[in-house]
Amino acid sequence: MIQTIDGAAYKRMVISAAAAVELQKQQINDLNVFPVPDGDTGTNMSMTLNSSVTDLAGAAAPDLETASKITASALLRGARGNSGVILSLLFRGFSKTLKGRTECDGTLFAEALTSGVEVAYKAVMHPAEGTILTVSRVTAAAAKEEAENDPGIEHILEYSVGVCREAVAKTIDQNPVLKKAGVVDAGGQGFLIVLEGMLASVQGNDIVAEAAPEAEETVFTTLQEEEITFAFDTVYIVRKATEDIDLLPLRDYLGSIGDSLVISEDDEIFKVHVHTNIPGEALTESQKYGTLELAKIENMRTQRDELAAGRKAQSTDDLDKIEEEMEAAPSEPPKPIGVVTVCAGEGISDVFRELGVDRVISGGQTMNPSTEDILEQIKHVNAETVFVLPNNKNIILAAQQAAELAEQNVVVIESKTVPQGITAMLNFSPDLSVDELREVMTESLSGVTTMLITYAARDSDFDDYEIHEGDYMALYNGSLVGTDKSLPTLIMTLAELVRMDNREFINIYYGADIDEAQAQEVADCFKELCGGADINLINGGQPVYYYMISAE
Repeated sequence: MIQTIDGAAYKRMVISAAAAVELQKQQINDLNVFPVPDGDTGTNMSMTLNSSVTDLAGAAAPDLETASKITASALLRGARGNSGVILSLLFRGFSKTLKGRTECDGTLFAEALTSGVEVAYKAVMHPAEGTILTVSRVTAAAAKEEAENDPGIEHILEYSVGVCREAVAKTIDQNPVLKKAGVVDAGGQGFLIVLEGMLASVQGNDIVAEAAPEAEETVFTTLQEEEITFAFDTVYIVRKATEDIDLLPLRDYLGSIGDSLVISEDDEIFKVHVHTNIPGEALTESQKYGTLELAKIENMRTQRDELAAGRKAQSTDDLDKIEEEMEAAPSEPPKPIGVVTVCAGEGISDVFRELGVDRVISGGQTMNPSTEDILEQIKHVNAETVFVLPNNKNIILAAQQAAELAEQNVVVIESKTVPQGITAMLNFSPDLSVDELREVMTESLSGVTTMLITYAARDSDFDDYEIHEGDYMALYNGSLVGTDKSLPTLIMTLAELVRMDNREFINIYYGADIDEAQAQEVADCFKELCGGADINLINGGQPVYYYMISAE
């Protein structure tokens, strides 16, 4: 049996794990108990893992520390949804433990997994039993104990898979919701598949998924330090001065100042590819033969160093983005406080902008933005402190991870719905201190009732409701209060609940699949049942939810 792994083996293990999850993501998604359409667990875990595949594929022969660092960095920034964030934290434990190591046996693997579990538990405010946290904790503890008997990496992985499978099976009894639905925890199942993919790789049976992203390997990724004799990858096009120009002298000159030389030509232009330390002189010499039209110069040494450090290698492909960022660079001093929010639908986005939000991230249900997505928008806010409104419980952890990575001070207001986010913005006052504003906006969340009407993404039996795929579902503060084939029936149910709560202000945001006439009928229903309540009808344009309704 295999006793230890090195960096190349770790790289293959992670890529194999990513492929395993990609191939089984729908089975993981199907374990989600609540049947609302969402950025499901399998999809989020797959997208999170695949964020590391490109960077790993570009690292030709990484040592163990580098491979684990590349993986952790990519997963941290690419993490989507709570399950993706937790998975990224588990791999961060590997990066911490494998620092300075060239090989990893079963003992070290168990220590790394234990470290990841500790990091993950610290990040989750109220960890519940019967989740990926439980499964990973039980697996790590058992692996650490078994390593005292046999420290071989293959043995510990095999043993961990067995323990993990049993831990996943037990989640059905650890969580009442799972028990009632008769399914195991989706995140725990995803973690099991990750371990199975890693074990398959160690045993020489790497899992491959056609759907996984493929990296285009560039020259600098395959070279070690001593092999990069000429640093600048130089490509350019010259329009010939005459059709019958002789390029042989130029070929000889370029061959004397570099390598990897390729010159292609037609009657009008010639194109040069060369690696050299003096790209300026190559361009100057080539202009003796015509007019320079286009050039691309990239430093292969710095690109390799970026990859080795676990970062994205910058290339000329990034120039447009860099130029945009430079043009958008603030010319004024930063304001004290700015706001970033997550939502979907042009109408709802407009509401947030009118309330003073600086940046809107398009996302939410079925479209959970990654940590990197949120971080990018934070960077673009010219403010000393940036408040972030996730507006979805499955985006809060990613927002918190972005807050840790940001250079600015970042405050995450844990809004779980769009109406909560709008209410928080209604209470936003830039004149308050950061601490005062955090308190005011957080306290405002409890004062809003959120009602949602969506559709069932799958058959389910939940809270004594027999739900069929495609049924309409009504949610009241996250609780299912009705399912039906008829929208008006559910509207009446929600309006009656609002009437009983004596709410005074009602905002109805209708979605992309609802026209104004249909929405007006809903508003009329609330007016009839809710007496003197102030009712506003707004074209939210949101996907997934036919109606988002807030009551205060």
